[in-house]
Amino acid sequence: MSGRFDGQVAVVTGAGRGLGRASAERLAAEGAHVVVVDIDEDAATAVAAGLPTASIAVRADVSDEDDVARYTAAAVDRFGRIDLHHLNAGVFGTFTPLPDLTVEEFDRVLAINVRGQFLGLRAAFGRYAAQASGGAVVVTASIAGLTGSADLLAYQTSKHAVNGLVHGASVYGGPLGIRVNAVAPGIVPTDLFAAAPTIAGGKTDMEVRASTTPLRRAGTAEEIAAVVAFLLSEDAAYVTGQIVSADGGATVVNTVRPSGGAGAWDAEAHDRDFYGRDVAADRLADRKDRT
Repeated sequence: MSGRFDGQVAVVTGAGRGLGRASAERLAAEGAHVVVVDIDEDAATAVAAGLPTASIAVRADVSDEDDVARYTAAAVDRFGRIDLHHLNAGVFGTFTPLPDLTVEEFDRVLAINVRGQFLGLRAAFGRYAAQASGGAVVVTASIAGLTGSADLLAYQTSKHAVNGLVHGASVYGGPLGIRVNAVAPGIVPTDLFAAAPTIAGGKTDMEVRASTTPLRRAGTAEEIAAVVAFLLSEDAAYVTGQIVSADGGATVVNTVRPSGGAGAWDAEAHDRDFYGRDVAADRLADRKDRT
């Protein structure tokens, strides 16, 4: 492994497990000192202790302004500067259908996934200004922010918003020598979906859903971390403002062509499972009644 980040300092949020942990491990393997940020202090401490570089753990809620300031201050107190940020922390919310989704749950997801990323970006830009330096930021987006689905409404809304943050921040930061990009993972089985182990679209059917991508498999956290490392490195010196999909080709599939599985699934069965009724038949009956 090359030492692309020797002596540099990286902040990784949501680094206690999953994609964030893999990112922290990859950056440390390439020489970075990592500030492991997570709301689970024990998990963050365990990750930091296992890294090969001088790294620290900080407990923080990324949606809280004071906590973001605190993890930034802890990084500067320990290392004197910050060079790299991977703003990864996020939650997926619930599978509650749109008519029943509460305002409280919608706001909770957006607070962590959008306000948390905004606060992280603002802190990163403030630190780079104080250092009179450039820097690199990678935000964890999602292929859910590139398309739509009938479930996880708050989550996919938040990921669409993340893309806007990345685009705006990259335009602002470019002249300052600050690059901002995002990685948009596809199906990568991590603890993020562990809270919904038996729900369709949750953790248990990830391998089956991933088998329909062009690469016919799910991704790994380490594969996503490799993309993050590239985007943070000087190998990507001319890359900014990009939402880089690491999804096994999922987002390029034309679903109305045979190669995209068109007609290979039973819409009536799907609708009965998802909506609890045959919605197409109901709509047809309603049209007949009105005529």
